[in-house]
Order: sequence, then C-alpha cells, then structure tokens
Amino acid sequence: MTMNTETYRIGELARRAGKTVRTIHFYEELELLHPTSRSKGGFRMYNDEALDRIHWIEKLQELGFSLTDIRDFLLGFQSQATGPESMDVLRKFYVEKLSETQAAINRLLSLQHELQASLAYLDVCRSCSSTHALPACSTCDNVEHNEGTPIMVSAIATSA
Repeated sequence: MTMNTETYRIGELARRAGKTVRTIHFYEELELLHPTSRSKGGFRMYNDEALDRIHWIEKLQELGFSLTDIRDFLLGFQSQATGPESMDVLRKFYVEKLSETQAAINRLLSLQHELQASLAYLDVCRSCSSTHALPACSTCDNVEHNEGTPIMVSAIATSA
C-alpha cells in the first residue's frame, strides 16, 4: 500500500492502473471506487489509495469474482458495526479464498504431473517402429513404458 498524498485526475489514474477512463467510471457506478475529492474545476481527484483499490479489484477478478460479487462483498464488509467486525468479515473471506486457491494449485500440480508423465511416455513413442493401428498404442508393451500408459494418452489412443 502506498502512502503518497498526491492527487490526480481520472485520466492519470486510468493510465497508472492500466485501465480506461470508462472502466474507472464503471467502478464508480458500481460503488467500488470513489474520488478522494473534486478539483476547483469539478474534476474527480484520486490518490494512490484508489490505485490500490483497483489492484485489489483485479486480484479478486483473478480469483473468479465478478464486479457485482466484489460490490456485494464490499457492502457487507462496510455494513459491520465496528472495525474489528469488518476485519473479521475480511479475514473469513480471505481464509475461504486461500483454501480455494490452494485446492486450485493442487489440481494444477496434479495436471502438471499427468502432463509430464504423458510427455515422457510420448517421448518413447517417437522411436517406436510398430506398425500396429492406433488403438494398440493404449496397450503398448514397449519395455521403456514401464509405468503403464498415462490416462491422458490411453484415453485418446483408443477407439472409444
């Protein structure tokens, strides 16, 4: 989190955040973001806290949240009677998201292992001199295929 007290207009915020001005306006319409102040000329003014909020929104979107989901979470967070109650809501939310993220990482690590095993299996196939039809590949007896056919190979190398 940055602690710069400088303010800037919406175009500069959009540039710093890598967003369009329309996106910033949309965040305001959904009450996800609010200007810090208005200039004498009536321009919306923002500080680095707005930039932090935009980056937080991006991270939640990466977790699969829609902007409406984020707005609903913020409304619930802000509706608590005390700061500690609000922080407890945030903590519970992050615990849940951490658990979901860890589960997703485990699924991806499992997929990575399956892909690596499949590629190792297929590397042996490059030197195969068999003249059998494709379905025979799912039951290959090549001694270099000592751990059996990975499901990501056998499932496609059959005539199902």
